[in-house]
Amino acid sequence: MAVIIKGLMLPANKRIEIALRYLYGVGPKRANIALEQTGVAPGIRTKDLTEDQATKLRSFIEKSYIIEGDLRREVLLNIKRLKEIGSYRGIRHSKHLPVRGQRTKTNTRTVRGNVRKTMGSGRKAPAQKT
Repeated sequence: MAVIIKGLMLPANKRIEIALRYLYGVGPKRANIALEQTGVAPGIRTKDLTEDQATKLRSFIEKSYIIEGDLRREVLLNIKRLKEIGSYRGIRHSKHLPVRGQRTKTNTRTVRGNVRKTMGSGRKAPAQKT
């Protein structure tokens, strides 16, 4: 049986405690709390859930946690607010630099988009003779 929570279909062959982590905003801790509260065994496979268990899980997660699209929207709105008020964190976000105090001389490739700033790196190959 396919379990769909907030429009996302959970993988059928995984244990339910792992499958719940596929939801944005549900990690190991929240998954285990949800299973504890609903009385579902963590080791059971998603495809082996009964209709009643799936309904309990779905309703508990949807009423207890902000997940998926709502959470993504909330995070984006928070970042937008920081940019608008001109806070330090907002400025760092808009310049695509690390926000949480990491060093920037090295190790910021993921935030900056793999931009190499040393001489010669990223140079194009010389044009071929015609």
